Amino acid sequence: MKWHTADILEYELLKNNAKANRSNMTEAESAFWQIAKSSSFGQKCRRQYIIGEYIVDFFFRQSMTIVELDGGYHTTKEQQEEDRIRQNWLEQKGYKVLRFTNEQVLFDTDNTINEIIKHLNNK
Repeated sequence: MKWHTADILEYELLKNNAKANRSNMTEAESAFWQIAKSSSFGQKCRRQYIIGEYIVDFFFRQSMTIVELDGGYHTTKEQQEEDRIRQNWLEQKGYKVLRFTNEQVLFDTDNTINEIIKHLNNK
């Protein structure tokens, strides 16, 4: 598998943004990370991971699975279009993208986690 990396000039900016994102996680990202880093999924998980020109919320490299947690701003038409373009690019490169709302992670945690585990076990 060939890894998809950003242009060298853009990578430094992405790296700095990813680092800032890891330091300023949303409540849902923080809750998800507590579960993911404890190996509850049976795969190593990385957070705020750079793939191509994008930073994904969570990445399971073994199964090429990305988990995106969407906050309220993802409901705008503009953001939905950007998300669609981004997801299409990632899927064309062989990644599987799973999307959940912050509310699903915070208030329907068991079902969200079970859906991810079910997907990861099918890889």
